[in-house]
Amino acid sequence: MAKYSEGFKLMLVKEYLEGKLGYRLLAQKHNMKDHTRIMRWVKVYEKLGEKGLMKKKSKETYSVQFKLDVLSFMKRTGSSEVDTALHFGLTNPSMVASWKKAYLEGGAEALDRSKGRPSMSDKAKNSGNKKSTEKKELTYEQKLERDNELLRLEVEYLKKLRAFQMDPEGYLEKHKQRYHSNSKKPSN
Repeated sequence: MAKYSEGFKLMLVKEYLEGKLGYRLLAQKHNMKDHTRIMRWVKVYEKLGEKGLMKKKSKETYSVQFKLDVLSFMKRTGSSEVDTALHFGLTNPSMVASWKKAYLEGGAEALDRSKGRPSMSDKAKNSGNKKSTEKKELTYEQKLERDNELLRLEVEYLKKLRAFQMDPEGYLEKHKQRYHSNSKKPSN
């Protein structure tokens, strides 16, 4: 996938907004295979301004609850991934698609998995392979605690879903500020 500079994206958006060329003709003019990127850039620009077209300096992480809320909104309203992402102030709709795929394949637990290889702590480096294989096996108590936590998360999610279904507008308004604050702070 080709990466485009912020200046190039902004130039195309402004060229489109002048009204002389449509999405397809702009894509052809600039030798792009598809016009859907330009459509997405225009939507992002209209919703978030120039800031929405800028590359992120650091990877943001989102809570499982936030991801579930995004997916619930998309399902309830029938919004596209692009519209859903923009509604929640996200500039990368493919992230919503990957959350949806993960949720469908592995449920809410799959949304909590971090991408990539985990960093090695000093303790893990020094312990060697013998202890790393011991770590993988959970005790019966640890399994019960993990299951209990998953059930607690599921109950909490269902409560919020019920509140959302009873009064969608009120719920969104009440939690709107929290969504924006969650998306700006990385969670560890």
